[in-house]
Amino acid sequence: MSLMVIGTVAFDSVKTPFGEADNVLGGSATYFSVSASYFTSVRLKAVIGEDFPDEHMKVFAKHKINTDGLQRLPGKTFSWKGSYGFDLNTATTLETNLNVLLDFNPKLSDEDRKAGFVFLANIDPSLQIEVIKQLDSPKLVALDSMNFWIENKKEELLKVIGMVDMVVVNESEARELTGTPSLVKAARQIQKMGPKTVIVKQGEYGAISLFGDEIFSAPAYPLEDVHDPTGAGDTFAGGVMGYLASRGVLTSDSLRQSMIVGSAMASYNVESFSLNRLTSLQFNDIVARYNEIKRLTSFDDLK
Repeated sequence: MSLMVIGTVAFDSVKTPFGEADNVLGGSATYFSVSASYFTSVRLKAVIGEDFPDEHMKVFAKHKINTDGLQRLPGKTFSWKGSYGFDLNTATTLETNLNVLLDFNPKLSDEDRKAGFVFLANIDPSLQIEVIKQLDSPKLVALDSMNFWIENKKEELLKVIGMVDMVVVNESEARELTGTPSLVKAARQIQKMGPKTVIVKQGEYGAISLFGDEIFSAPAYPLEDVHDPTGAGDTFAGGVMGYLASRGVLTSDSLRQSMIVGSAMASYNVESFSLNRLTSLQFNDIVARYNEIKRLTSFDDLK
């Protein structure tokens, strides 16, 4: 079933203890759509400036991502500059230039409105609300957010959370949104806001999900070499939603499988800067890592 993502396409400049990259391809919708493209067809809704090169457009073409909804406006593309210390779970933002993102106003085409699975990546919750209002009858709508919106547009964020089926946030966002230190309790509180399903990302420690009353914990794949965690959460979400869209249904079993898929995709993403590793994968690579995560977490009954 088709999957549509609304989010950002950006230029990233990143420095980690293991190297740096300047003005490389990034953005929440970029990582998400490439990750999801290994499992289903993806429609991308975002905005870019006049400075966005054809070289980057070839990445979307390689993965057969529908870019009819990628608006090109006068001005510069959204850009972000950040750094990581040895705690690769935490990024320090050094510079953010919204540029054409300030004028982003996603209008859905007839085909967009028919999308069965929709992911509202990290953008202004007011825009997320407007997108939902334009949808026909989607099977599953999920959203991501960030601390900035919790602190500056909490009323709108709470409204849109009440309109979706699934929320995907990281652990600091879950705690800040609910004022609750326990991740399980925080996820339960988010469920009470409307969505049946809540996924809390925990970086190198994996992720937990609540599906109704059921709790599942997905581990992160233990890596020896990590170069750049930028986009790992969006890559994880792309794997989750891409797999769910390929199955066409959200159940307890499909959610559990999708989270291991997401964990596998994120583990590949952090092995290199930008999307360098993510765009070079073969499907057999994903299957192999999925199976390895399954093997690492398999054990016998206690006797």
